[in-house]
Amino acid sequence: MREPLGQEEVARLVAIDIPASSYVNLGIGRPTMVANFLTGEQDVVLHTENGMLGMGPEALGDEVDPDLVNAGKFPITELPGAVYFDHAVSFSMIRGGHIDVCVMGAFQVSQYGDLANWSTGEAGAIPAVGGAMDLAVGAKQTWIMMTLFTKDGDAKLVRECTYPLTGPHCVTRVYSDYGVFLIDREGVTVRDLYGITPDDLVRRLELPVRFA
Repeated sequence: MREPLGQEEVARLVAIDIPASSYVNLGIGRPTMVANFLTGEQDVVLHTENGMLGMGPEALGDEVDPDLVNAGKFPITELPGAVYFDHAVSFSMIRGGHIDVCVMGAFQVSQYGDLANWSTGEAGAIPAVGGAMDLAVGAKQTWIMMTLFTKDGDAKLVRECTYPLTGPHCVTRVYSDYGVFLIDREGVTVRDLYGITPDDLVRRLELPVRFA
């Protein structure tokens, strides 16, 4: 059995699955890595809520321009035809249903696609709302990139979210180090597994799953 996937391997899987000619928003953190694995043949247009269409891969070395950053304030490149606009226009694109796929991180995802990714609800925790609530319900599909388990070994794919919700019934896919999971109103379907057996997965998740 191979080892669980690394972060770049998960990002590559997400990039491969994005349909051609899609408009895509990549959330802060791990999802930004997806930009590095998109190909020109896919003709994917990346949107960042701080006001840009046509974002390219991360900027390195002499490519770095301090005025050209994504929503997470990391340096990025621009592709030919890139355009810029204010936050009002950017969020009109999101709320108007013009984003085909958004890829975000999460603290928890429920078996029916509820998303919790802005606060753990713990005392002293710093909430991070950002544009997640708009994207979760405004994008046509919401995909999640996350580790399947916490550092303490608790599952992040759960029967019911115990953290404050970002949005209900909005997640359609979860990409993780241990597998890819498809989610609909009937629950979770396991598409791929890495570094864990089906029996161990079911035991650790403690929720019903189907296998593709």
